[in-house]
Amino acid sequence: MKTGRRMLNVLFAASVGMTAAPWAMADPEISSFAFVQEDGSLKVAGHLIHLYGIYIPPTEQTCSTFIRPIPCGPRASLALDFKISGDFVHCQPRATNPDGSLTASCRSRNEDLSEWMLQSGWAVALPDAPFEYFTMERIAHSRGIGIWGIPIDVIRHK
Repeated sequence: MKTGRRMLNVLFAASVGMTAAPWAMADPEISSFAFVQEDGSLKVAGHLIHLYGIYIPPTEQTCSTFIRPIPCGPRASLALDFKISGDFVHCQPRATNPDGSLTASCRSRNEDLSEWMLQSGWAVALPDAPFEYFTMERIAHSRGIGIWGIPIDVIRHK
């Protein structure tokens, strides 16, 4: 009788573990401090992450002399770094790329970073991006901000 109960408990635990494991594997969130790379990708908890649905084109190199140590790099990457500014980033992986990097939807201070980059004019929507991303890109383009003309820093200080 005791052996039968033990076996039943083992089978129950195994079945619970089998149903829980695929969900945990399919939905892992990566959360940590983020380090913005020159190409606009993020290094989060040891993972190289590209923001979902956007492409960050190379922009001119610039330096922010009001910050110590002085950060230098492409303007789009510096804008993203300033946006994150030491906050935890929460990323939901969507795909693993052939090079081992991830494509993920990431949030900082409860704001989607891909959407922020598009709205600020620092990125363009990829062909398979959600429809809203193209709208955000067009609005930034019509406003002439970020890569589309007037630097975003000038607009914010008006």
